[in-house]
Amino acid sequence: MRILHTMLRTGNLERSIKFYTEILGMKLLRQKEYPDGKFTLAFIGYGDEKDNTDIELTYNWGVESYDIGKGYGHIAIEVDDVYKAADDIKQRGGKILREAGPMNAGTTIIAFVEDPDGYPIELIGKKH
Repeated sequence: MRILHTMLRTGNLERSIKFYTEILGMKLLRQKEYPDGKFTLAFIGYGDEKDNTDIELTYNWGVESYDIGKGYGHIAIEVDDVYKAADDIKQRGGKILREAGPMNAGTTIIAFVEDPDGYPIELIGKKH
């Protein structure tokens, strides 16, 4: 068994695809409209779906926003250098929620960014 994807609902599919591809450097892997269900799915990620976990962006036609709720945590992305990754994201117009630095009560270097729908994304430094 393996994790295939995480699904996030988005109020603007093009805006979200642009954020994940242009700001976070992912690729649009596939996209399909479901007219009978009035929704569109887009799958994004860093590599081929057969070998990597990806994110499923779900756009329900006509729904512009969602309440994220208190139960949702975040998506985590491993990066080589958190300081550089956060700076690069900021330079490309991404919103930084927490600047790069050691985690609370620990030494792991992390940062948090926010996607256009308000979902937090944690950047975690690669263990060398």
